[in-house]
Amino acid sequence: MDELTERLLKGLPESAVTVDPEVTASYRHDMAGFCAAGAPAVVVFPSTVEEVQHVLRTATELRVPVVPQGARTGLSGAANAVDGCIVLSLVRMDRILELDVVNRIAVVEPGVVNAELSRAAAEHGLAYPPDPSSWESCTIGGNIGTGAGGLCCVKYGVTSEYVLGLDVVLADGRLLRTGRRTAKGVAGYDLTRLFVGSEGTLGVVVRAVLALRPAPAPQLALVAEFADTDSACAAVCAVSEAGFVPSLMELMDAVSVRAVNRMARMGLPESTQALLLVAFDGPERLRELAEVGELCRSAGATEVVPAEDQAESELLLAARRLALTALDTLGTTMVDDVAVPRSRMAEMMTGVAAIAERCGLTIGMVCHAGDGNTHPIVAFDAADPDQVARAAESFEAIMALGLELGGTITGEHGVGLLKRDWLARELGPVGLELQKQMKGLFDPLGILNPGKLF
Repeated sequence: MDELTERLLKGLPESAVTVDPEVTASYRHDMAGFCAAGAPAVVVFPSTVEEVQHVLRTATELRVPVVPQGARTGLSGAANAVDGCIVLSLVRMDRILELDVVNRIAVVEPGVVNAELSRAAAEHGLAYPPDPSSWESCTIGGNIGTGAGGLCCVKYGVTSEYVLGLDVVLADGRLLRTGRRTAKGVAGYDLTRLFVGSEGTLGVVVRAVLALRPAPAPQLALVAEFADTDSACAAVCAVSEAGFVPSLMELMDAVSVRAVNRMARMGLPESTQALLLVAFDGPERLRELAEVGELCRSAGATEVVPAEDQAESELLLAARRLALTALDTLGTTMVDDVAVPRSRMAEMMTGVAAIAERCGLTIGMVCHAGDGNTHPIVAFDAADPDQVARAAESFEAIMALGLELGGTITGEHGVGLLKRDWLARELGPVGLELQKQMKGLFDPLGILNPGKLF
């Protein structure tokens, strides 16, 4: 037994520490491609705040890097291990500690699965709106670490808008409490927002106070078929310009539609070049759907089909949630996450199609159209070095296109390893230097998730 393992076992039960090479190898990386992953020295599974503090104190004393992990559903390499590190898996800290109906808050540990929190809130007539596509498996801690979004962001916003307060274990083992439990509060710097999206580089979230909302009425959706992506994006702009705020507005290109059909036999219209899904959950949802349907027709929709009931609406939305999984069947995939202004989404989609043709690869696209967050998915043969090189080329070209159109390199997946070179380009030298200084303040030894972001 080496010194690291021995020291960890002084504050952790034996069942919470493993050095078995087969087990540690399975915790090397998240779901991102093109990202290096090292070999952990040990994987630990704390169950309490005190155990997390012990791990961080030990890591600081021995100068050992720590890589926090949740469910490892991330797509940027932010949870990838580095050689000799402690992988700190938080999946056993999975309790909903409090659900306060009057104040509309939930207090949860980081290992709580997003969908489980949503179901628990629903039992009290409440909702936790952020809903990433992986909501049935991703954890709240991971959502906080990456600043996750989801399908309903267009109306309800992203994770950062629902995190009121955090308990965070710092690199030296101290426990920091940020934020509040109240609906309002502006005391001091907003450290809570600083930790959201920090990808485990500033501290380890061990508890979160989350805002809940009254549960909305069931969504009703329509699907609109377009002969080209320009017309579909024109419809998106028309809906926004008319003042509508759908609970969901998603766009799938022809590649993603056909992939879903092949995998799940959904019966989506394969003749389409762009499929727009729009849903409303307010009291006027029938009227709003009808009016949005007319806007889609005016923009060039060849077919507009409103769902007849909630069950049919859920079937349509299930097709969208399956898109990334379906595109995975086309080969090895690299998922991009570039957000652009809604008004420039058509240029983004046209530009990605041109990149796919130039690189000779299949690139499918699904978009959170309501907020301009596009997900180009590059499919390639990982056993073919030439295709791997072209996939990397296409990825870089997509990132450059997004910035050229006034966008950002990531709308919800985070930077991790995959995009750290691009973060410097987006922030500029002054912004990057200030962020590095903040990292140094919270983690002076650089042991927390090293190599991520910068």
